[in-house]
Amino acid sequence: MERIIENKTIQNFAEWLKSEEKSKNTLEKYMRDVRAFASYQYGKNVTKEAVIAYKQSLLDNGYAVRSVNSILASLNSLFSFLGWHDCRVKSMKLQHRAFCPEEKELTKAEYERLCRAAQHTHNERLNLILQTICGTGIRVSELQFITAEAVRRGESIVSCKNKTRTVFIVKKLQKKLLRYMKDRNIVSGCVFVTKTGKPVGRTNIWREMKSLCSSANVNPSKVFPHNLRHLFARVFYGIEKDIAKLADILGHTSVNTTRIYIITTGAEHRRKMENMRLII
Repeated sequence: MERIIENKTIQNFAEWLKSEEKSKNTLEKYMRDVRAFASYQYGKNVTKEAVIAYKQSLLDNGYAVRSVNSILASLNSLFSFLGWHDCRVKSMKLQHRAFCPEEKELTKAEYERLCRAAQHTHNERLNLILQTICGTGIRVSELQFITAEAVRRGESIVSCKNKTRTVFIVKKLQKKLLRYMKDRNIVSGCVFVTKTGKPVGRTNIWREMKSLCSSANVNPSKVFPHNLRHLFARVFYGIEKDIAKLADILGHTSVNTTRIYIITTGAEHRRKMENMRLII
């Protein structure tokens, strides 16, 4: 029996993902990966050998191992849905990194410069978005749960990836948000909205953050919303040294995911080795 991925197949898979209550971002990501593989196949029969060849082609085209494994997870989910279990392939083994490249880690000083740059350009909304993400550790997609009601309570109930958690809004941030709400007459609903009243999207935030790089003197490769969440994780772990508690705060199911957030830079790693003073 031929196994061809047609448009109807992809549509059915999308409907199944929705019934499984996958998040919008997860759904879009799976669809993107599946469509790319379907295009690669050009209507040819799907076999395990074809999937293995696709995996190799991704590597040959410069995809990182982590990215390849993420794509394979999408495809394996499709194959399980279709009952094509023999087409599933193993993910690639990934060695845990001891430290992250310094050019990719946003420092606290750089974060502060970004906030000041937003303030100097009179973009108070962006300034507070930066501080809200970095001060709570939420995902950019979870900003919609920072509502006027949540700000007044000092905590937000966040639902993401079929999990619900409480996110605390510290008093200093709460005061800033209350002042922002008062100035803009926001009495209910999402605090950070567009001119049309819709929650500010990831793309808008990303673009506005990038516009600050020059005046803030920060490498653009470091500037994206998720790096603020990483900074929160590193600062929290530096104080508490409790990875399980941090995983709960970030909404991670596994502490292995949390470990990715708290790895230090090579410079810090080297400094710690120097301080060991083991060379006589």
